[in-house]
Amino acid sequence: MSPLRQLHDERALYYAQLSLSDLPPKLQWLAQMVASWRVGLGVLPDYLGLTPEQFTQLVDCYFPDQHLPAQAVSGSQLDFSRMLEREDLVNLLSQYRRSDDPENQWLISILVAGCLGQDHLWQDLGLWSRTQLSELLHDNFPALAAKNTQDMKWKKFLYKQLCEAEGLFLCRAPSCSVCVDYPKCYGPEV
Repeated sequence: MSPLRQLHDERALYYAQLSLSDLPPKLQWLAQMVASWRVGLGVLPDYLGLTPEQFTQLVDCYFPDQHLPAQAVSGSQLDFSRMLEREDLVNLLSQYRRSDDPENQWLISILVAGCLGQDHLWQDLGLWSRTQLSELLHDNFPALAAKNTQDMKWKKFLYKQLCEAEGLFLCRAPSCSVCVDYPKCYGPEV
């Protein structure tokens, strides 16, 4: 399937799933990620990176008529060699979550699964823009998102937070502004 056709199918599915005007933003983002996942975009694995129980709760609450498959169309699987990293990311996001409702728990699991991908986080999640990811993070993890004062790319920012929490400073440059990799961390995401 061509990327343009895939994007059209993804958006059609998303708008068919939910009436956006009536939904809070958190559910709009979940719907976008589910729609992308259903057509094989992004890297979210089986169950969207949730436990089977969480996946069932999500489907029962918000997508009861969608008949969502548990398996990822993309064939993505969690990289079990990165489980310690996964746990660290869950702990970081849990520390900064706005609330402890089931939706935030689902978002944490989904965000962490997206972090284990190789592309920009918003793309790995199946969101349609970096702006949407920024809004999601500011809405659900406001204190953490507020720390990204230089508009660093989100996946790099989250991993930088993990390194700093462990007292690790792996960059050789004395500051980001003089680093040769500055455009990779702060440049536009396309």
